[in-house]
Amino acid sequence: MTADRPARAAGPADATTTDEQIGLLVGGTEVARYVLDPALDARHGPRPYLHPVRTLAGTVVTDALPADHVWHLGASLAVQDVNGANLWGGRTYVRDVGYTWRDDHGRIAHVRWSERAADRLAHRLEWRDPHGEVLLTEHRQLTAVALTGAVPLTSERPSGEGPSGGDPSGDGPLGGVSAWRLEVDYTLSAPAWQDVRLGSPATNGRPGGAGYGGFFWRAVSAAPASVFSATVTGEEAVNGSAEPWVALCGTGPDGGAYTLVFTGLGDGDRWFTRTVMYPGVGVAFAFDEPVTVAAGTDRRGRHAVVVADGTLNRAQAAALANTAR
Repeated sequence: MTADRPARAAGPADATTTDEQIGLLVGGTEVARYVLDPALDARHGPRPYLHPVRTLAGTVVTDALPADHVWHLGASLAVQDVNGANLWGGRTYVRDVGYTWRDDHGRIAHVRWSERAADRLAHRLEWRDPHGEVLLTEHRQLTAVALTGAVPLTSERPSGEGPSGGDPSGDGPLGGVSAWRLEVDYTLSAPAWQDVRLGSPATNGRPGGAGYGGFFWRAVSAAPASVFSATVTGEEAVNGSAEPWVALCGTGPDGGAYTLVFTGLGDGDRWFTRTVMYPGVGVAFAFDEPVTVAAGTDRRGRHAVVVADGTLNRAQAAALANTAR
């Protein structure tokens, strides 16, 4: 599909950044703040992001602008290679060269709202290259959902490599588990006049399972975090897998234990996980191979993250993952 490319016109999307923050609430409790249009150095990949995200008990479970990777911004959508533009931030991985600072940083910019409510935000965005040209348009919806059900909370952590076992039964709201769910829905639309290629450091030659780029959650943990899925445990086993869900257990800055349960891989997506260098989980769009959004077509995604107080075991995490279906 081809079409003439229209001239870029000025409009609301060209407004200066405001650092506006909007709260997301569950039952009157603020569980996240959405930083709409951050005034950041271009090298940090400016984009809307969620931070801080909190458990219902108030434990912070995201990190933003950390010293080790300043361009990690809480929970956000970001891709390092979008038709050659870096919309992730940081250095760009160049084949046969390695990570290199380049003037290739674009931004993901808010254009206009379509909905603003206490528990739901929806808006239109543009993914722009370093010159301000639009690579992709996006419609995004963020929803905070209160959870009820029957999943017991146990403080005991099973021996071995990671959490396992447990009996998903109990009385009351989540059987004592304090949790809510973040739903992230988006549609990325390529312009009628060009295909849009999504890549990653891995598709550009970096070894070691560095296929990151997509929906990414930079967690925070005062103690070493752990990660497990439905069938495997540990960073190396989970990274690059297509498991139905992934859980990350960490400790917030206040010392509170928490568990994040991620669901929502799309066709061809893979999990990107880190616990040793830093704690983080992502839905990687181009883990092994580049992905193309053909001209005039859409790429849709829907991910859910359950944010729970406490260190949960495998059965509990699976029960929480099922609430997102």
